[in-house]
Amino acid sequence: MATFRGHHDTSNEKISKSNAQGRLLRDNVYGGIDEDAERRDFTVNALYYDISDFAIHSYAGGIHDLEKGILRLIGDPDTRYREDPVRMLRAVRFATKLNMQIEAVTAAPIKQLAPLLKDIPAARMYEEVLKLFFAGHAEQNFDMMQEYGLFAPLFPAIQAQLDEYPKGACAKMMHAVMRSTDERVKADRPITPAFFYAAILWYPLRQRADEIASESGLTTNDAYYAAMGDIMEQQCRTISVPRRFSTPAKDIWQLQLRLERSLNTRAFKMAEHPKFRAAFDLLQLRAEVEGGSLEKTATWWNNFLNADEENRSKIVRSGPRGNSRNNNGNRSRTGNRRRRPANKQPKAAE
Repeated sequence: MATFRGHHDTSNEKISKSNAQGRLLRDNVYGGIDEDAERRDFTVNALYYDISDFAIHSYAGGIHDLEKGILRLIGDPDTRYREDPVRMLRAVRFATKLNMQIEAVTAAPIKQLAPLLKDIPAARMYEEVLKLFFAGHAEQNFDMMQEYGLFAPLFPAIQAQLDEYPKGACAKMMHAVMRSTDERVKADRPITPAFFYAAILWYPLRQRADEIASESGLTTNDAYYAAMGDIMEQQCRTISVPRRFSTPAKDIWQLQLRLERSLNTRAFKMAEHPKFRAAFDLLQLRAEVEGGSLEKTATWWNNFLNADEENRSKIVRSGPRGNSRNNNGNRSRTGNRRRRPANKQPKAAE
């Protein structure tokens, strides 16, 4: 239940206010049902149920559009999107959720006005992303957001990689994550923003870590730890990811480095980590995207996790079997090692 709202253009500034671009900053104007209908964004949202006669009243042709499968904005699209740029995201979400086509006039200004999303408070965008990607239509929404230029304002680091490598690992990961999320929603399995953000930001993280390592000479681990802060901070400028999810996302990232070099007795302790299962799921997605030695690593962990205690010990004793190199091309600590010269003392463990 909601109160009816009226037009804001003739209202006192104390209850209605917009900025120079036309975006409504405050909009607490009350009115009647006719005015409220005109204020709705899409015609299919301007439907009213009358409890007195159990009839549905359509004030903007919403029933007709619903029957035809057309999503149409009420009023001038340019003006309505400027009032609230999030309406462009709602257009995408409603179109996929209701299996509707966005009317041509309604769709026309979206690509040009998409950058207006940068001005939306990051806290509000967090909620909008949950609605877009956690409701069973993630892949469809991602594809449509790409079509209309709506993804870049929300995820600039990811979009930079997608633009540079349209068919690269990052693009493959995005579709893999979206498909996986949709499958989990349909199967009524739990999903968490921590894993979602860890997965979609993995390749921007790796690129940033490589940049830091080459610029500063830091070790791989230190470069990744520095990059984690950079990438998450940049993402939170457009989407305010709560700390209860950003912190575990970083845990999942850290475990990626350990998973590739723990194909030995350390696997027992690794499997007990609270975020191990999420980290393993990300490893499997990476293996799906990259293949090669990473696929062998994922297979090793899968065999280890599905084995009983006795067979786990056998798997650990047998070693990685062919995983002598990790997916960065470096020799794994658990792979075939060169014999250390007799006069060479071993280095202290990191």
